[in-house]
Amino acid sequence: MIRVVIADDQALIRSAVRLLLDAQPDVEVVAEVADGAEALAAVRASDVDVVVMDIRMPVMDGIAATTAICDDPSIARTRVLILTTFEEDDYLVQALRAGASGFIGKGAEPDEIVRAVRVAHSGEALLSPAATRSLIARYLDAAPPPGRTRADRSLLDQLTPREREVLALVAQGRSNDEIGAELWISPATAKTHVNRIMAKLDARDRAQLVVWAYEAGVVVPGGQD
Repeated sequence: MIRVVIADDQALIRSAVRLLLDAQPDVEVVAEVADGAEALAAVRASDVDVVVMDIRMPVMDGIAATTAICDDPSIARTRVLILTTFEEDDYLVQALRAGASGFIGKGAEPDEIVRAVRVAHSGEALLSPAATRSLIARYLDAAPPPGRTRADRSLLDQLTPREREVLALVAQGRSNDEIGAELWISPATAKTHVNRIMAKLDARDRAQLVVWAYEAGVVVPGGQD
């Protein structure tokens, strides 16, 4: 069961997302909250898998709440899915830096939102790679926040040639099935490679691998279709 917290200051959106997710047999909404501080408290109080997080909220915004969740080892396993209009690129860049696992537009179809929650929970693939590519470019143009540094390219030496191939495909938003088909390996083997890469690069999920790959120059913005 995927345990979800919905954080949005608009009651109508919270209710709509809750009705959608509660109708799924594998999803349980454990709380719906109106600001980032309440979202953080809900995650700390319960065993939460995914937070569907708005960005602009009172008291504590979604960026600050995402940072607090991802920087706290006791709850860092919780994935944050940003619910956005896709018109707030600067905020989304900040969300990437904070550790968000993906993005979904508020105008998305219901089945897309459900899929986004499942994907965020599984870490199977970064959401909407085409939509996030320009955000990655802006991410690279911006200075890292205090206390954070760019990817250490020397860590590439720890990766095998096959792992570098897999990392490049992950950065394109490919799923394990797609990586397996591209490299003529099984999806299970692809997943094993991804897990080893995350361990070597100290990445919490595939979203961080994507950011790391762009920062280290494994792939470049605009280099993929």
